[in-house]
Amino acid sequence: MTTVQDLLDRHGTTYAEQAGIRLRDTPAPLYQLLVLTQLCAIRIRADTAADAARELFADGLRTPRAMTGSSWQQRVDALGRAHYVRYDESTATALGEGAALVRERWHGDLRRLREEAERDPAAIGRLLREVPRIGPVGADIFRREAQLLWPELRPFFDRRALSAAAGLGLPREPDALAALVRPDDLARLSTALVRSTLS
Repeated sequence: MTTVQDLLDRHGTTYAEQAGIRLRDTPAPLYQLLVLTQLCAIRIRADTAADAARELFADGLRTPRAMTGSSWQQRVDALGRAHYVRYDESTATALGEGAALVRERWHGDLRRLREEAERDPAAIGRLLREVPRIGPVGADIFRREAQLLWPELRPFFDRRALSAAAGLGLPREPDALAALVRPDDLARLSTALVRSTLS
């Protein structure tokens, strides 16, 4: 049986870490996580999505204001450098529209989304799905990573993670899985389970 420590050692890098996001409960890192979520929410390799996020951030597109201030072509070019192809043009549009929504509705601060949802995990998911390109899978990706910051999301394991846990002989119930690690390792464990199905 695969041990939890083996899982964390082999697959425990979160997608936010891979994209170079230093997650904190402040507006810019939360927005960067949203961008990463938009990039991951289509059928494309997660590594490519993380590379694309790094390219966008390297261009200074780390806040909703910067994203809406960028040109569509600048976003397409950044995505192209990461080989984020086939979806680069539609994603460049979705990124601009998503940034505009975050600025207009939540004043550039996703903590306001959290408060609008009254810190209810399901409501957070519903509000996230109002962002262009983010559907149920994308909402799960964001909540999986954000549980490090927002305790009301813990423990968050989506269906894919729970299925992977069962396949590895680990508990399939979220609370039982959560009991195997410290609270600040929940996002890593959830990601490790998902990554284990891709390796």
